[in-house]
Amino acid sequence: MGIAAILAGFVNPHLTHRFGRQITSWIGFAFFCFGVLMFVVCPPVLLTLLATLIGGFGVSTIINTMVTQLSHHFPNDASDAVSQASGISSGGYIIGTLSVGAIASTSLSWRLGLLSVIPLSLLLYFYARPHISKEHVPHEDGPERGAMSLKFWIAWIGFIACISTEFGTTFWAAALVQDRVRSTPAISTLSMLAFGIGMAMGRWYGPHVLRRFSLDSQLKTVLVFQFCGFGIFWSSHIMWVSLITLLMVGIGVSMQFALNSMRLIGLSGGRPDLAIGRSSLAAGIAIAASPFLLGVFGDQFGISRAYLMVPVLILIGLGTIITIPTHSADKELSR
Repeated sequence: MGIAAILAGFVNPHLTHRFGRQITSWIGFAFFCFGVLMFVVCPPVLLTLLATLIGGFGVSTIINTMVTQLSHHFPNDASDAVSQASGISSGGYIIGTLSVGAIASTSLSWRLGLLSVIPLSLLLYFYARPHISKEHVPHEDGPERGAMSLKFWIAWIGFIACISTEFGTTFWAAALVQDRVRSTPAISTLSMLAFGIGMAMGRWYGPHVLRRFSLDSQLKTVLVFQFCGFGIFWSSHIMWVSLITLLMVGIGVSMQFALNSMRLIGLSGGRPDLAIGRSSLAAGIAIAASPFLLGVFGDQFGISRAYLMVPVLILIGLGTIITIPTHSADKELSR
């Protein structure tokens, strides 16, 4: 998944230049559906990894074009639009997880549950087809290119830190619950549903609650909220406390992708597709490195001590916002 996001980041400016953002998003859907189909019908490990790469490339392409399209159509409320769109996807994540789990409890293979995304994608395509712009004239100057500013790259490091906390929590929080609460592996895994619900709640309601705040202030608020929630979660030895604080961590994480994406677009010098391509590169690094490092540290020091990496990453994210404010971001989003 990490490598797929990195590849999508490099290709994004070229695809959007050649085909436009709308068509590029459907290209992403095609890759995603093919990857899912291959994952289901090709059980060998090497083919499964290839299928994950193909499907992950499609997902990252869809996300990249979603962010730039929403930021273009809602220039005054771009972060709200991206966050709430992500909230809908979180709802899909919860429903999909429960559906696949229900299928797995029957005599059918859990992989078959993944096939449901293919007809759903086709239905979405035929519903949206009349609204797809078929005319796209590539810009005469070619794909967006050029060196980004130092401010952009500092904010980019903050993006990596924030996404790392999300995926570190996604992959390893259940292990921490099991270690601290002494719950069974099944119950510990099920507890992650609280994190997903928090993500969905924060992405949908967060923009309304924080509407009066500036872009940077919103991001600072959710990072501080995540930091506080994680501190209690890390020290908890009681299941219901762990569930509530996992919900808090999910709410804190929920808007960080959207807000950080808007910061990068605002610092891109009017090159949103290139900025989102670079953000996909950052996401790929975070997805690949964060769970891996937590696993390595967990083997060396135990999962509880290893998880102290998360608050450090949160502080790095906060530091980049304080160091590089984005007062001009709103002016760039409409481009």
